[in-house]
Amino acid sequence: MMWRLRTASMFVVMTVILLAVGLAVGFLLDSMWYGLYVMLGLALAMNIYAYFFSKKGALRANRARIVTEAEEPRLYGIVRSVAAKAGVPVPEVGVSDLPMPNAFATGRNPKNAAVVATRGLLDMLPDDELEGVIAHEMAHVKNRDILVMSVASTMAAVLSYLSRYAIYMVMLSGNNKNAANYAIAFALSATVPIAAIIVQLGVSRSREYLADETGAKITGNPRALARALRSIESGVSSPRNEYSNATYSNMWISNPIRKRSLFSRLFSTHPPMDDRVARLNALAAKMDTDSVPRQSDPFKRGR
Repeated sequence: MMWRLRTASMFVVMTVILLAVGLAVGFLLDSMWYGLYVMLGLALAMNIYAYFFSKKGALRANRARIVTEAEEPRLYGIVRSVAAKAGVPVPEVGVSDLPMPNAFATGRNPKNAAVVATRGLLDMLPDDELEGVIAHEMAHVKNRDILVMSVASTMAAVLSYLSRYAIYMVMLSGNNKNAANYAIAFALSATVPIAAIIVQLGVSRSREYLADETGAKITGNPRALARALRSIESGVSSPRNEYSNATYSNMWISNPIRKRSLFSRLFSTHPPMDDRVARLNALAAKMDTDSVPRQSDPFKRGR
């Protein structure tokens, strides 16, 4: 029930933001109702697109391809094992040839999901740590987080586009010499990117914490996920990582943008890695004393 409320509330918030921006755009074009109708239509189209096509968009944007078990037997076997432990259908399995170590899940529901690992991740992690990462992504699938993440990513792209072209909207309007119009355009350019960040924050750091905890309970091995997160963070920070697609950065298990300013860290959709690792180690300590039950036995395979 809670995931339904979270999903509904996110759709409402995003639609309200789009409509507010629509009113502002309509004002710049001397027709507030026109702008409102356009943005209402855009919000509807965006939500329909995100529901039905966001998985294809995420796979394409991150250069990921769906693979067969014959192509990637190790990854496929781990995904199948984790899906059984999590009690969800086996998702499609994808691989991205990006060199950075990372992973993400996408799809509108557990029956339409895909779990993707990068080549860098597969080359870096042993099986138990890779299982921890896949379990984290499977937790997003199980909790229906990935639909909201996909919609938030699409929303951020729309808002960023609008902010970039706000000045051009003024120039196209009949009152392009009106100082108030230029002031509104500059305000949109300054505030809309922040709104996009807030929307992605709406996907929430708490979802990452929850996915860490849920994934750790699925495998029964929080320390393996903690080790994996440390390795991933180190790999993402490598000069070899040239990932720059900020629109989809919130989908990955670790923020893939290597060069991050103080401002971007402050508004990051991902919690601080030190906090995530500390929580996982604390969970492991509780499992050791049986104060927190293990959902399943740890994965016990070598490299």
